[in-house]
Amino acid sequence: MISVLIVEDDQMVAKLNKHYVESVQGFEVVGVANDGEKAWKFINHNNVDLIILDIHMAKVDGLAFLKEMRKKLIQADVIFVTAAQESETIDEGLKLGAVDYLIKPFEYERMKSALENYERRYHLLRKEHVIKQEDIDKITTKNPTHNQRPLPKGLHEKTLKKVRRYMQDHKDELLTSDEVAAELEFSRVTVRRYLEYLVSIGELTLEIEYGSIGRPSNKYKMRLNSEGVSVPTEL
Repeated sequence: MISVLIVEDDQMVAKLNKHYVESVQGFEVVGVANDGEKAWKFINHNNVDLIILDIHMAKVDGLAFLKEMRKKLIQADVIFVTAAQESETIDEGLKLGAVDYLIKPFEYERMKSALENYERRYHLLRKEHVIKQEDIDKITTKNPTHNQRPLPKGLHEKTLKKVRRYMQDHKDELLTSDEVAAELEFSRVTVRRYLEYLVSIGELTLEIEYGSIGRPSNKYKMRLNSEGVSVPTEL
């Protein structure tokens, strides 16, 4: 099991992050600290593989905490979780060796992805055999296929691209599977499967509309970032 320490001064956020981490197989939360001083005491008496570390905390902020870790040669890895979006702060954290950086508010799927990527790295770098280039490509973000995931059985890449492109072109609209199917000339059942897949990976949002007559209608819309731009998880 990969042992995790959560360092977060907001108790509700700490509780949520603990739930997120423990829902991913292979990870165990061994401690929760609500400030840097308590976190120091914990890592000085316990072995920790990964620290989920907030930047803005009382007493000792996250960047100062990580700097001190490096000075004292504490080898635990760090994923930063913060509301800070300043490029300089992010750059400094990455230069200090943070393996990932999550900006609040983030979706569960983004946390899950960060943990799964870390798990691959963790186990690969602890193997005794000689590491090959393809092994390194699996754990580095420079690999263009790094973020791609295999499609569920029965789904095809070409059809997925058409459905995704249509939803991106109509990113401001709430659409039913029937409406998308009619425009793309696919069956309703086929389109619904692709839309539900895009919801499952966080590219689309799903809203249920209750009418006065008949069954409720599922409507789909592209998930947008703060600038109103769709950000697909796969290309």
